[in-house]
Amino acid sequence: MFVAQNFTEGYLRSVSDSEIFGGLSGLITRSKMGKSEGDEKILSYNDVVLRKSDLDILSGPYYLNDRIIEFYFSYLSTIHPSKDILLSPPSIAFWIMNCPDTENLNDFLKPLNLCDKKLVIFPVNDNNDVTKAEGGNHWSLLAFYREANVFVHHDSNKGMNKYDAKRLYKAVAKYMSGDSNSTSDLSYVECVESPQQVNGYDCGVYVTAIASIICRWYEQRKEVDKDGLWFSALVEEVSPSFVANMRSEILGLIRSLMAMKEYQPASK
Repeated sequence: MFVAQNFTEGYLRSVSDSEIFGGLSGLITRSKMGKSEGDEKILSYNDVVLRKSDLDILSGPYYLNDRIIEFYFSYLSTIHPSKDILLSPPSIAFWIMNCPDTENLNDFLKPLNLCDKKLVIFPVNDNNDVTKAEGGNHWSLLAFYREANVFVHHDSNKGMNKYDAKRLYKAVAKYMSGDSNSTSDLSYVECVESPQQVNGYDCGVYVTAIASIICRWYEQRKEVDKDGLWFSALVEEVSPSFVANMRSEILGLIRSLMAMKEYQPASK
């Protein structure tokens, strides 16, 4: 079980979020379209390395892999550069859910300063087998908003990931307050208004779309509606056509970054 061994070594120091995320992305991947020897690297963006197969995934009707979601979350962090916001890569969320050693998890999460973040967004995957590199069949999103002390789960497929999101919530909640013994002030909500997918492969794109809307809502918010939060914005904006355009938008973004001089293709 390489995952447990790698995660308990080398991450118990104070490092930046990007250092942690970059290291983890090399340790865990659960791509639905795996890497082959001929799958060349096409782009290095922040700490995320994309491959040619990622363009194929975005071009066709395929389930998004970890790399694409991590790339887009990294992009959102760039256009919403706030120390109050944390967009977790899939690898971080996966390890929080499945770490067998609570003590090491505590040390591992300290550099993320979760207790200081006002908005944290986690991608949720239903894979719970750390030995299965390509496990999982569905993506959803868990968002924490400190001003309302609430975790909100958005699932585009009728709550399919409800159990997994609740597992992540229970694992991470105690680290949000800085008091590992108290989670009494935090609540968990299944958002019944979450936009729903109309096919079997766009769940990951819904995650990127919802994350984008939440980040924009956070920057533009004027007052807190604890009952609605960002829900009305999602209902108004996220539709099947919006998600289809989102897939094309991410593909276009990657291609434009590839064409820019400062983002030369990564070496093979």
